[in-house]
Amino acid sequence: MDAGKLRSLFDLTGRVAIVTGGTRGIGRAVAEGFVAAGASVVVASRKPDACAETEAHLKAMGGSALGVPTHLGDLGDLDILVTRTVETFGGLDILVNNAANALAQPLGAFTPEAFAKSQEVNVRGPVFLVQRALDHLAESPHASVVNVVSAGAFLFSPYVSMYAAAKAAMIAYTRSMAAEFAPRGIRVNALAPGSVDTDMMRNNPSEVQDQMAGASLQKRLADPDEMVGPALFLASDASSFVTGQTLLADGGLVPR
Repeated sequence: MDAGKLRSLFDLTGRVAIVTGGTRGIGRAVAEGFVAAGASVVVASRKPDACAETEAHLKAMGGSALGVPTHLGDLGDLDILVTRTVETFGGLDILVNNAANALAQPLGAFTPEAFAKSQEVNVRGPVFLVQRALDHLAESPHASVVNVVSAGAFLFSPYVSMYAAAKAAMIAYTRSMAAEFAPRGIRVNALAPGSVDTDMMRNNPSEVQDQMAGASLQKRLADPDEMVGPALFLASDASSFVTGQTLLADGGLVPR
């Protein structure tokens, strides 16, 4: 292994990636990291203004980028996202299912509307986006799907069980996708962040944020940029013999 070959393991030059929830937090950091690694990146989020701003930002970094307003709960939007990606960049190599809905209700007080909304964005949307992208991914010699889940899928998660259970479902789908899609040359893995300093985290009361920051062995929140390395590993040739796995990037939260 020489230096040039080592660097090439993480090189995404010539590859096309979709990052959902790509206009803020972990998704935006991953989009920036993929552009820096040479990929053409399509960011998707619900807000057109945020998509346009992020597209401009990634282009200012020197990258090729496209922002596509997309609601993960709308299956028609998923078709548009994949179609525009392929029409603009000629193919698709990497799909990062990062968009999430953090609706929280206590067990015993779920509303059908909240449960359906959580499932649509956290489970149904990612599963059907992979399905919509499948034929294009199968044409890539470097196809990789990264499902961003949560360390909460492995923990007792009172009050946020709706979210944690949805992420646990995506871990199960990740394993099954890896098994079913391996003959088509598509790797599928999951990335499970712990507590990260994002807008989703800041929506919690300060005492909850402090509690979550102190729960891991490293006793702090992660910066969103700290998720770029793990995501790049799973998306790139550096993990060419890794599929069906869940990579914990949680500061030691789950092992503790």
